[in-house]
Amino acid sequence: MKRRVLLREPVIVALETLRAHKMRSFLMLLGTILSVSTLIVVIALISGVNRYIADRVANLGSNVFLLTRFPIITDVEEYVKANRRNKKVTWDDYEALRANLKLPERVGVELRASGKVRVGSQSLEDCNIRGVTANMVDIDIVTPADGRYITEGDDRSRALMTMIGQDVATKLFPNIDAIGREILIDGRPFQVVGIAKPIGSVLGQSQDNFAYIPIQTYFKIYGTQETIWVNIQARGAEWMDRTQDEARALMRARRHLSPNEKDNFGIFDSATLMALWKNLTGVIATAMIGVVSVFLVIGGVVIMNVMLATVTERTREIGIRKALGARHRDILLQFLVEAAVMAAVGGAIGVITAYAISGLTRATTSVPMSVPFTAVVIAEVISAAVGIFFGVYPAKKAASLPPIEALRQEF
Repeated sequence: MKRRVLLREPVIVALETLRAHKMRSFLMLLGTILSVSTLIVVIALISGVNRYIADRVANLGSNVFLLTRFPIITDVEEYVKANRRNKKVTWDDYEALRANLKLPERVGVELRASGKVRVGSQSLEDCNIRGVTANMVDIDIVTPADGRYITEGDDRSRALMTMIGQDVATKLFPNIDAIGREILIDGRPFQVVGIAKPIGSVLGQSQDNFAYIPIQTYFKIYGTQETIWVNIQARGAEWMDRTQDEARALMRARRHLSPNEKDNFGIFDSATLMALWKNLTGVIATAMIGVVSVFLVIGGVVIMNVMLATVTERTREIGIRKALGARHRDILLQFLVEAAVMAAVGGAIGVITAYAISGLTRATTSVPMSVPFTAVVIAEVISAAVGIFFGVYPAKKAASLPPIEALRQEF
C-alpha cells in the first residue's frame, strides 16, 4: 500500500504537468509519438501483408506443393546456371509421378497462358487461360460457385468446355446466367460449364480474370512444349516432408542424377514462398528500426532536457520534501516515474495515431494492415523504458540536491 501511495503522487504530478503545459508537452513528446506510431504502422503493414500474402498469393492449396522446372531463385547468377542445367518438366514426368508415387493423396497438373476471351462485341484482353487435369478440383483453391469443374470426360475428348472466373462472367455476361452459353477463347468457341467462386484481388490486381479448360484441350491449342507445373497434394501436413522426399527421389532417378549432383528441377510449397516473403519484409523492418531508433533518441533527449528544467523549477519543493524526511531514493523514484509516465503518454498517443493511420489506409487503399496487440504492448514498454533511461540523469540530479541549498532557492 505504501508503494502504491509513493507511485501515485509522481504519476499525478506528471499528468498535471502535461495538462498545464500542453504545447510544451506536445513538443516534448513529439519524438516518442513519431517513433511509436512509425513502429506500429510498420508492424501493422508487415503483419497485414504477411497474412494477405499467405491467404492470397502463397496459398497453393491444402497440403500442396509444386514440382516444376525451377525452384525459387533470388540470385541472377544462380538463375542463369539453373536455366542451363534444369530440364523442362514434361507430361511423361507427370505420368511417372502419378503412377509411381505412393504417398500423395493426388497428383495434378496446371498450365497457364495469356489469351483473349470474347462474347459478341465485349472482350477481355490478357485473360489467364488455365489448362487443368480434372482432379485439380480437389487440389486447387479455386472451386465452382455455379455449375461444375472440368471433368475426366472433358479431358479425354478434348472438349471445348470452360469454367470461368467471376470477372469474366460479370463483364461478358452482365445480368444473365453464363452457364451453358458460348464464349470465344482465342477465337475458339467454348461452352461455359461453371463459374468459379470469387477470389478477390491481390494488391489491387484482380485474381478472377481466368478461364479453366481441360489440359488436353490446352495442349491441342497451345502445344506441349512448355514446362508443366505438377501439383502434388500430401495426405496431411505431417506427410509433407516425406511426400516431397519421395517425389524428389523419383525425379532424380528419372534424370539419372548422382548423389553429389544438385536437383535439376524445383520443389516448393507455401512455407517456402512465405519464408522468401518474410526475408524481404525482414529487411524492410530492419531498415525501419534505424528510423525508429533515431526518433526515440530525439524524444528521449527532449524528455531529459525538459526534466532538467523541471528539476530547476522545483528545487525549493525538493528541499522541502527532503527537510520533511524524503529519502534520496524517494526523490529519485519520483522523477523517474514522472519521466516514464510522460514517455508512456507519448507512446499512447503514438498508438492512437498508428491505429488512425492503419484504419484510414485500409479504408482508402487496397493495402492490408493489421495491428497486432503485441505491437501495442511492445511500443508502450519501449516508450516507458526510454523515459526511464533518459530520466535517470535528471532524477539523480534532483535526488542529489543538498536540502539546505535547495531551500535557499528563490523564484
